[in-house]
Amino acid sequence: MIEKSKKHIWIEAEEWEDAEWDIEDENTDVKVTFSDRTVWMATFFTYRNIESHREKNAESGECMKGAYYQASDMVLIDIVSKERIYEVINYLIDNGEFESVFTKYPDVDSEEDYLYPENFFFN
Repeated sequence: MIEKSKKHIWIEAEEWEDAEWDIEDENTDVKVTFSDRTVWMATFFTYRNIESHREKNAESGECMKGAYYQASDMVLIDIVSKERIYEVINYLIDNGEFESVFTKYPDVDSEEDYLYPENFFFN
């Protein structure tokens, strides 16, 4: 069970050029790195964004014309604001659900330390 309080949260949407996104109709990848070098990923979708995908796919013919939608590591959320994403992550950790929602990725290599705050990792 994840019981780590020191974490670094990367939200892909914050990297987008215009750095603004529609918090009610969007999806974004989220990476959580803990100070023990473990990395976890999930993609947060708003409920409205799923409907937007269904409508787009109905027109384009993708996903059997919108009959289904699939994404790995999907987390449905009301809004994709930074604050709400942090709340959900903390809730999942506090309630022992984090590992069943996020997917574990390879640990951070020491050559990538520069990507994180100084003294973030413990050895």
